[in-house]
Amino acid sequence: MRSFLGKNRRTAIPVAALAALGLVAAIAASWGITSKPGTTETQLTSSVMDCHDMVTISVAGRNDTPVSGTTAMLVDRNGNELPAALSGDHKSEWLDPVVNAGSNAVGSDSNAAIYIAYPANLNSEEAAVTAGVANTEKVMREISSVCPNTKYSIVGYSEGSDVVRRVAMQIGNSQTDIDPDKVLGVVILADPGRKAGDGTFIGAQDPNHPDNFDTNYGGKGAGGQGALPDTGGDFGKLNGKIASFCSDGDLTCSAPQNISLLQLAINVGRQINIDSLQNDGLTPATGQDVAVKLGDIALKAFQYIGNNPNWMKSDETFLQVLLKVSAPSYKPGAAAVTAGPVSAGDSVATNDMSPLAYLPQKVFNEIVGLIVTNTNTIPVILSDPYQQTLGPDHTGHHFDYWKDADQANGKPLTSAEYAAAWLTHLAQQAQKGEPVTTAAKPEPADLAAAYKAAKPTVESASTTTTSPTKASGTTTPGSTTPATTTPGTTTPGTTTPAPVTTTPTTPAPTTVAPTTTDSVLAQAPVTTTPPATTAPTTTTTVPPTTTVTTTPNR
Repeated sequence: MRSFLGKNRRTAIPVAALAALGLVAAIAASWGITSKPGTTETQLTSSVMDCHDMVTISVAGRNDTPVSGTTAMLVDRNGNELPAALSGDHKSEWLDPVVNAGSNAVGSDSNAAIYIAYPANLNSEEAAVTAGVANTEKVMREISSVCPNTKYSIVGYSEGSDVVRRVAMQIGNSQTDIDPDKVLGVVILADPGRKAGDGTFIGAQDPNHPDNFDTNYGGKGAGGQGALPDTGGDFGKLNGKIASFCSDGDLTCSAPQNISLLQLAINVGRQINIDSLQNDGLTPATGQDVAVKLGDIALKAFQYIGNNPNWMKSDETFLQVLLKVSAPSYKPGAAAVTAGPVSAGDSVATNDMSPLAYLPQKVFNEIVGLIVTNTNTIPVILSDPYQQTLGPDHTGHHFDYWKDADQANGKPLTSAEYAAAWLTHLAQQAQKGEPVTTAAKPEPADLAAAYKAAKPTVESASTTTTSPTKASGTTTPGSTTPATTTPGTTTPGTTTPAPVTTTPTTPAPTTVAPTTTDSVLAQAPVTTTPPATTAPTTTTTVPPTTTVTTTPNR
């Protein structure tokens, strides 16, 4: 794809932008913490037999998950490996400050955080998320089988946010055997299943805070809707326990409506190997993958129409059919569509008319529908959606959750800090064995623990790097090179890990930094610290209130 963009920039830029949203909004590329863990010798030492008052189940983003063989994994009562690892055995740059807050307040004996292992890639986003849901529920069942009194909080970010939304919906609607009363709170950062108009605290009595935490969030909710509307739905018994954070401009959760052609591209992208397409470009193998999926969608569309004899008489357009059948959640055998309205003065009975008699009106509906349902498509493409959501060096809106405090407008905490404070409160209630009430007020330790949890991440990022490092693993386009930073001052509650601007002085071998015309290949941040080797250095400009050291992706 990089070669294609280089040779055909004028014609390729619109195509690239279209593909970019397909990657971003599919939670795909946006889920993108793309570092790969180094191989280390480990032993399986953490067991579900170690019971806690509350366990925070964490599902991180793309390639930011524990990997069997390189991470000390959790084991069941019989010593069999489970798809999870304790926080500490696996570290996440992004979720650690949120999920570790409770343990900092009540101690690790009472509260534990674990990370769920799942494919977390884009070989097939839908397959990865489905596996993540199954693994999450499996781990929760295993813990509950030996620790029946343990309560849970659940946290998901980026690709993991899709996993967590689906898990929470299944638990809340009794579609699994996990007790919804054991789940005290759910945090979803960059929720792809948001409905237009959804607030931050879904189903809560007060839209400004969850039912069991009497502290207002502040700020205005994001507009638009999630990029995966077919994954949305009600949380049932978990309504009021949901915190669904979305930053305005993060197109994974705040995509505008009426972008039907882009939504179609997103649906296709969720079911093909985006990793190969992104890394290898359009090859016979990747081209076949796309062609097979497009053929499958077309076949489903014609089957849908064939199974609905009244379709020609209806107002449903072919584009609407394609959107319906292209969603991974679509199941053949949809209910028949009803015919459109018929005037009382019609001289020919509707049932006696040939379907072809409706063709002119059908064509007209198709044209009108195409225009009306795509009024925002061109503006979105021109906004460079990939860079807007996943800009280089953490500049995209997908990373706002760690820097979106706005004291002047009544929002003293970032989204991540608010989530950490809430989870701390839940951990304290679980430790005391007290029921979580709808009028619970936070203790000073709640916020203190949130700041304390964030502090190690900020401090470790503010150290000066003098020896360049090189990550092991496969080279991915758009990676960054090591950064040298100047330590700064961090004020709790107002700063969290912030984006950095990197200006390469000598490009690292086999890596290419993203450009505006190469936005499809922009990558997201590193989450693990790989072994050090030799690589060129770069100069980093950091905001005055905090500093960050980046590690190269490969």
